[in-house]
Amino acid sequence: MDKKLLDILVCPVTKGPLIYDKSHDELISLSAHLAYPIRDGIPVMLEDEARRLDDDEYRRWREKHPADARDPSR
Repeated sequence: MDKKLLDILVCPVTKGPLIYDKSHDELISLSAHLAYPIRDGIPVMLEDEARRLDDDEYRRWREKHPADARDPSR
């Protein structure tokens, strides 16, 4: 994932930051509890295409990235 692209992309639902998950080729939005797929190197930033993070997965990501877990709209 291109660092410059990751710096400008935000979650389309919450406008919060995204975290690149290299092992699953996804962009994680902690504020929306969603994981957006990356297909053929292109992030698919559609809520309907994202998968919901389960509670355990969300907690693991939140522990690694506590600053990204807040909802910027609040």
